[in-house]
Amino acid sequence: MGTAFVPGPRSPEDLTARARIRDAALVQFAERGIRGATIKSIAEQAGVSPGLVQHHFGTKDKLREACDAAVVEIFRRRTAQGALTGEITNRQFIADLFEASPLLIRYLARAAVDGGPAAAAVLDELAAGAQEFLTHTWPERFPPGSRLARDAAAVMCAMHSGVLLLHDQLARQMGSSLEGTDSTRIGLAMVELYAAMGEFATSDAATQMTDAIVQYRDSKEDTR
Repeated sequence: MGTAFVPGPRSPEDLTARARIRDAALVQFAERGIRGATIKSIAEQAGVSPGLVQHHFGTKDKLREACDAAVVEIFRRRTAQGALTGEITNRQFIADLFEASPLLIRYLARAAVDGGPAAAAVLDELAAGAQEFLTHTWPERFPPGSRLARDAAAVMCAMHSGVLLLHDQLARQMGSSLEGTDSTRIGLAMVELYAAMGEFATSDAATQMTDAIVQYRDSKEDTR
């Protein structure tokens, strides 16, 4: 049995006080940021003593690292691997992901706003997951290790991260809190958008636009 923060089956060691503290820290960091959250507030959220928090993690920065790792596990490894293996089409897989998403979206958005090496590390991991997915799924279009694969993965990560960072704006424009089952509206809209863009990508207009971009790039490179 998982929690609202880390869905799916959990190992015995992940059902300990250490895991409860990490889950509580996810909530506190998402709501208050790394500067606003305190060891005391995290301990109160987890129902443990501040001393136990320090015993398991030492410092708030170390606890932040554990939270980053948990978020990456879901958004990069589970999602990317789910796409690679086909598990992402499983109804329970999707249900678990949507159950975890609201908190994780708030956490990532806050991490990006706070900035610093921790936020950069999380986004780097997500970009690496995107690159793994692209090169595995379309190796001829995105050759492993190529600049094209890195560029496409970076743009894909930025596009998806934008959805996270602008979540409040999305909610306002879509006229919904985008919580609970309403959060599925984002995923469904994204699928429809990708389908439409896929059709556009094969159109004459897209071909002409691509040619124009390449010609512009080449003309500028020739003058260097």
